[in-house]
Amino acid sequence: MTDIVAFLGCGAMGAPMAERLLDGGYGLRVFDPNPAAVKPLAERGAIAAASPRDAVTGTEIAFACLPSPEVSRQVASEAAGCKTLRIYVEMSTIGSPTIAAIAGELAKSGIVVLDSPVSGGPRGARAGTLSTMVAGDRAAFQRVKPLFDTIARSVFYMGEKPGLAQVTKAANNMISAAAMAISCEAAALAVKAGIDARLFIDVVNASTGRNTATTDKFPASILTRSFDYGGKLATMYKDVTLCLQEAKERDVPMWVGANVVQLWSHAMSEGRGNDDYTTIMKTIEAWAGVTVGGNE
Repeated sequence: MTDIVAFLGCGAMGAPMAERLLDGGYGLRVFDPNPAAVKPLAERGAIAAASPRDAVTGTEIAFACLPSPEVSRQVASEAAGCKTLRIYVEMSTIGSPTIAAIAGELAKSGIVVLDSPVSGGPRGARAGTLSTMVAGDRAAFQRVKPLFDTIARSVFYMGEKPGLAQVTKAANNMISAAAMAISCEAAALAVKAGIDARLFIDVVNASTGRNTATTDKFPASILTRSFDYGGKLATMYKDVTLCLQEAKERDVPMWVGANVVQLWSHAMSEGRGNDDYTTIMKTIEAWAGVTVGGNE
């Protein structure tokens, strides 16, 4: 083993990233408040910790992949003060104000924070095809680069200032959510006009409208009606809301983005925050009075 590192948060994204580190020969100390999330990693040789502080004790590098800005701040605060910890890699999508606050707090203990959200979803995490954007001290980035390469296919260094990666990730996810929304609306239109859903998606994917919703999510999750692509609707809503906040902070108009947030907010109001985010199609289907897919 070349290193023993901590991994905080073993959910849908964290667990497969932790698995890739184990497969890469790294020792792991892992923590998640849900014992069931930690058990598979412990069975593969990771050390299950009782708390975030316990997990980071004796390690120089810690990764965190957590569900909300509030949880990220709480966990980072618990890790602060660990005498061995030198680099804290925050992989959560939490917005630039939160990452700046975490970086400021951990700096008091001599801990460098790398702002490092990831893109690609649970499927990408399992396959090792994620992209990660990293902002923070360049020397710390170089120290952690071999671990990033174990987790992700594409690693982008965004600059010295924590927060740059958060803005990049939020903007990327706004594009993704907007593509999903308009693709669902267009598919509903096509089906209501009498066009076969799969044929319509095939046409789009051979034409200029293709995007990751039509190339990946429709074939895998919507047309099959499985709605199991692997990400929560609430997570996407959080990400687009963060993007709109970043835009407001910088006086950047987001006419399209504001409407995207409204759509995802409506889906949340339907009580489907824990549903797969591809179920945004169901919201649009209900309005249009059609069902897209499931007719193969």
